[in-house]
Amino acid sequence: MITVNKENLPVHIGFIMDGNGRWAQKRGLPRKFGHREGAAAFRKIARYCKKIGIRYITFYAFSTENWSRPKDEIDELMKLFGEYIDEVSDYAEENTRLIFLGDKSAFGKEMADKMSELERNSRDFSDMTLMLAMNYGGRNDIVHAARQIAAMVENKEIRHTDVDESLISGLLYTGGIPDADLIIRPSGEKRLSNFLIWQSAYAELYFTDVLWPDFTPKELDKALEDFASRKRRFGGV
Repeated sequence: MITVNKENLPVHIGFIMDGNGRWAQKRGLPRKFGHREGAAAFRKIARYCKKIGIRYITFYAFSTENWSRPKDEIDELMKLFGEYIDEVSDYAEENTRLIFLGDKSAFGKEMADKMSELERNSRDFSDMTLMLAMNYGGRNDIVHAARQIAAMVENKEIRHTDVDESLISGLLYTGGIPDADLIIRPSGEKRLSNFLIWQSAYAELYFTDVLWPDFTPKELDKALEDFASRKRRFGGV
């Protein structure tokens, strides 16, 4: 169990679930087996975060760029997402609020309706907020907000001088959620890959060579201990 004082824990952690395909390939298995193991890691980490008192967690499940992957891999991921949607109902029963970041319409009406229903049914739950970024991209997130602002100006609801950081933040898919304090990326890659690029402006970044399916609560403890040792200045001295 983590030994970091609760006041030194991040409020919002973002996870880039990377390395599933490589995990499978290293074992001579099809990539889809890696995605299934990655889903198991997601469940363990989500529940561990709740156990230790993390208030907000965001998992990067499928980016707007991931549609370019081979069709059989996308089909497997869509099947997994359908299972995700059914399973995260359990989190709602644990007083966990569920939010899906990104354009739901790409997943078809049935799945999109399920996602929206889960959001509605869990909106008053307060122990933890779990966000799944699906068909999500940080740049698309900002464009989505910008289009809303343009419509508001065009409809004379606001003036262009009313546009500020607070307005933009509120119109992002994460509107009303605190910015990320810590972004964790396993797999050895050292980039954000279009994940929460507005919301991670002052986030601490933690990279590890461990592939996502092997990312355990013990690995998360290491990241949290590293986070607690850093001095966050937010542009100050």
